[in-house]
Amino acid sequence: MAYQKFRDRQKSPAKRFLFILGLVMFAFYFFIGISIIFWDNFSKLFGIEKGWKIAFGILLIVYSFFRFIRLINPQQND
Repeated sequence: MAYQKFRDRQKSPAKRFLFILGLVMFAFYFFIGISIIFWDNFSKLFGIEKGWKIAFGILLIVYSFFRFIRLINPQQND
């Protein structure tokens, strides 16, 4: 049983790459969301009202956390 737990913790190079890619995408969406919220010229550049700009930034941040949760809690196929 202990060997099974150890074997499950070992990741193949493909799984490791996908995990790192998932972390990069989490950071990307989070950074873009924060940037949109605090970038003053975003509203003027794209012609979006300030409220919609903040809502879109928050949506991106929530989506990044959704991706992160799915990344750390993969579905087990038993």
